[in-house]
Amino acid sequence: MATNIKMMAMSERDVIDFPALELELQAAVESERRYQRENEAKLRAVSQRVASYQEFRDLVLTCHLKPLEKKDKEGAPRKQPWNPVAPSTN
Repeated sequence: MATNIKMMAMSERDVIDFPALELELQAAVESERRYQRENEAKLRAVSQRVASYQEFRDLVLTCHLKPLEKKDKEGAPRKQPWNPVAPSTN
């Protein structure tokens, strides 16, 4: 009987939790992308010979941002108001 309990506990440990494994993989992939993006920003900042550490730090911290395109700025309806609490002027 003791061997049956031992075998059952062993088989429960051997079960792979695929959803948890998928989440762990996605987190690892995103972490690697972030590392690569920040490393490239650091190399660009060094090659630009930034004037101060603060400027270097700002470039690295904002490396995930993408520049706006012309279509994003002109005539496009806003999806999020600047101040959602303020009354609308429409």
